[in-house]
Amino acid sequence: VFFHNALPFVGFGFLDNAIMIAAGTQIELSIGVVLGISTMAGAALGNLVSDLAGLGLAGYVEALASRLGLSIPDLTPKQADMWQTRLSAHLGKAIGVTIGCILGMFPLLFFGDEEEKLEEKN
Repeated sequence: VFFHNALPFVGFGFLDNAIMIAAGTQIELSIGVVLGISTMAGAALGNLVSDLAGLGLAGYVEALASRLGLSIPDLTPKQADMWQTRLSAHLGKAIGVTIGCILGMFPLLFFGDEEEKLEEKN
């Protein structure tokens, strides 16, 4: 139950953070400079882009997770309703999205120069 719930959320967290960082940075460096919006406004707009992309990519992430061979746990209705099962599912989602978000921070490796140039202009 834990792994069945964790795997798709690694994908969701990865895509969410990677898209948010890339989009937010580009928004800040382009629209943000022209309109004079703050870094946090650029981050918020990057989050909007990431959320919209997540809506479109959710089905693909779930399909990929199911293709990796992780089968759905065969639980009876009573087993599925147990507190241990619910706890395992929630922990799987939380740990999965945490791992995915940390992995999704990889765009930060490529954006150091642009932010330094922006600071020099200001």
